[in-house]
Amino acid sequence: MSEVFLMLVSVTGGTGFVGAHTVAAFLRAGHRVRLLVREPSGVARALAPLLPGPAPGGNADEDTFADTFGDAVEVVTGDVTDGEAVGRAVRGADAVLHAAAVYTFDSRRRASVRRTNERGAEVVLGAARAAGADPIIHVSSVAALFPAPGRVVREDTPVGRPREPYMASKAAAEAVARGHQREGAPVVITYPPALLGPHDPRLGDQTARLRDVLRGLLPVWPLGGLPLGDVRDTAALHAELLTPYGGGPARHFGPGHYLTTRRYVEVLREVTGRRLPTLFLPARAMLPAGLLADLAQRVCPWHIPAQYGAVYVCACATRVAEGASTGGVVPRPVAETVGETVRWLHANGSLSDRQAGTARGDLTPVRAS
Repeated sequence: MSEVFLMLVSVTGGTGFVGAHTVAAFLRAGHRVRLLVREPSGVARALAPLLPGPAPGGNADEDTFADTFGDAVEVVTGDVTDGEAVGRAVRGADAVLHAAAVYTFDSRRRASVRRTNERGAEVVLGAARAAGADPIIHVSSVAALFPAPGRVVREDTPVGRPREPYMASKAAAEAVARGHQREGAPVVITYPPALLGPHDPRLGDQTARLRDVLRGLLPVWPLGGLPLGDVRDTAALHAELLTPYGGGPARHFGPGHYLTTRRYVEVLREVTGRRLPTLFLPARAMLPAGLLADLAQRVCPWHIPAQYGAVYVCACATRVAEGASTGGVVPRPVAETVGETVRWLHANGSLSDRQAGTARGDLTPVRAS
């Protein structure tokens, strides 16, 4: 950016994976943030590992977080579907980043997915616009554009009409955001790919899926592919976009790579040094099995790693067009992202020494976005 505007940024979803890394990027750039959260106790836990502490080269822990960053972080308790709470959170903010979403293919959570993702977008974007914020960054998903009419997706690709609940909820939220853009509001849309990286506060679906592969729970994969990126690169994109915008259809893709599922497993083999025997089957042939797994998950108290949504993504995902905007952020190598994710999972006890393979070891220090 040619000029830096220090802002008060209201953030929803700031204790989630994308949100926490983005808030850390904002704070490192000197901005102040106001977080709308349902559980204030989760703020320090989500942000402390991502921010430099008082000691040179150290990391802030929960005990020192408030002392170190208290003046820069304000917390409002509430839910994104609560208009009154959202109004308090965006009042007086220079900018708003709406990252709150329920990201899961778990069939047991379909109601909360629909309510939070679609209704939350309506409430937050409407309140941010009424409050005069600029920019208003809506964190969508590249999945909101699937299935796409062509072989690639780009900024003008129409909203998708997916037959999967999570993706359909993101498509509905995308339609809300584009409606504001058509009316000239300063809404900027970003499309993160599937994301990996260290420090996932809630161990979301994508990180859990990588863990399950290394635990030997997913020996069968659908053919096809998926867009994959590093959460820190998407956070860097959001930091780049934090400047007054004005209005119009601004849309940017989260930096990442398109990987075939075969290549995804190959990267895991390269990073861990493990054989990881895997059977690949046509994605569409696996969709009925995914539906059966979803039905079983509704009554089964244990997590079933096979999910219809994950198979559906592999069946319909396409590449991002070459030259599509990523805000000038260059994506990290996939092996770096996967390696640091595996090391983090090993460090927090989610993977054994054997499961992490040669990827186990010390985490690379948090790198500024």
